[in-house]
Amino acid sequence: MTGRNGGADLAPPAPFDPVIILVRPQLAENIGTTARAMANGGLFHLRLVAPRDGWPQARAWYASSGADRILEAATVFDTVDDAIADLHRVFATCPRPRHVIKPVMTARGAAAELRAISSRHLKAGILFGPERAGLDNEDMARADTLIRYPLNPRFMSLNLAQAVLVMAYEWYLTEDTVPERYFMTNETHVATKGEVETFMTHLIHDLDECGFLHHEQKRPGMVRNLRHLFARGEVTEQELRTLHGVVSELSRARKARHLKK
Repeated sequence: MTGRNGGADLAPPAPFDPVIILVRPQLAENIGTTARAMANGGLFHLRLVAPRDGWPQARAWYASSGADRILEAATVFDTVDDAIADLHRVFATCPRPRHVIKPVMTARGAAAELRAISSRHLKAGILFGPERAGLDNEDMARADTLIRYPLNPRFMSLNLAQAVLVMAYEWYLTEDTVPERYFMTNETHVATKGEVETFMTHLIHDLDECGFLHHEQKRPGMVRNLRHLFARGEVTEQELRTLHGVVSELSRARKARHLKK
């Protein structure tokens, strides 16, 4: 069963990446949006425990936005015990405090732990409960570690796919190499100091010509202020070319006015 012409070209990234386990999911649409969330975070392995309406369900494919291959590879189990039998570690999401004694981690901490587990070639899974009430105590008794998201304590309400997306995002960040901040220049480049200086020479010359820098005592400070302005940010070569054009055009317009007089 496929949709969207077979969906995105997704494949298992690694055999020891975490398994997402949906326990007694109620709506096919939520299974589909969970697959979509997983794909965004680079997760692939999906297991379903006793889905209420059976499996497969076409509505899941419609809701997955092309994450078809995750749904096609999903496996179904009758019980949580069956679903985790081949795993070495099991985590369980727990939105509310429970009277259990277990380690509790944030999503970020759990993602780092899962990455370490994966690097040791051990298999781990994360249990997510039914939409209405979440995991029950029997489900959580199968987990060795609980995961709680640090959210607004006055309103901690995520749907199933959102909960999976938070975990998938944190998992993805553990190996993401994209810098937290970068400067997008598209087809141009950040101007070199030499290119900036060429523009400054052009600008100062025309400012001298028009009389803007006529005050001899103030001139050095005014020029420094202009240099600070262009040194503060990462001006691009394209922007400098535009400014060269602006200065040249202003100079030509000024000279044309003088000729008319």
